Amino acid sequence: MSEVRIAAEPRTTFGKGAARKIRRADKVPAVLYGHGIDPKHLTLPGHEVLLALRTPNVLIHLKGEGVDELALPKGVQRDPIKGFVEHVDLLLVKRGEKVTVEVPVTTTGDVNSEGLLDLQLTAVPVEAEATHIPTGVEVDVEGLEVGASVTAGQLTLPQGVSLATDPETVVLHVLAKPVEAPAEAEEAAEGEAAEAPAAEGETASE
Repeated sequence: MSEVRIAAEPRTTFGKGAARKIRRADKVPAVLYGHGIDPKHLTLPGHEVLLALRTPNVLIHLKGEGVDELALPKGVQRDPIKGFVEHVDLLLVKRGEKVTVEVPVTTTGDVNSEGLLDLQLTAVPVEAEATHIPTGVEVDVEGLEVGASVTAGQLTLPQGVSLATDPETVVLHVLAKPVEAPAEAEEAAEGEAAEAPAAEGETASE
């Protein structure tokens, strides 16, 4: 995983009013914590933060006055309507350090035509070196039959990455497609039976 370098400024004003002022300047208030340090309050450029957070578990290199650190986003607050980033909590990490994160699960291929793919987990916890966190885990489901399943322990993880959850946890399985008689066909059959002429020698009352 490549590092994203973001300029960081120390933040000395706090409260809702100060935060609004920062956001009006297209910047984001942030807090850096971890490794026993006193939390560092920072201001980050809003556009760069928004772009960086498009990558899951992005490794951010904070560089600025009084700060030259690597960090992972651990909490992101967004505007519920406009979606812009309002605040970021950042976890301090060191090169060579192992961290536990959740990485997205994606699938390739198509299951058997009689089945439906049921993805139970959209992300799986793994342990990886802070500077080598995988962007995701890919599962090939091509041709899987109804009843087949894939557990966390069956996932193929990159070298140096280990599973951080129960290996028996089901990630996905294949369900049978529901079989439903078309309502139109049933109605048509009933209509034809009602309109069919009585056989010779029979009366409607028979």
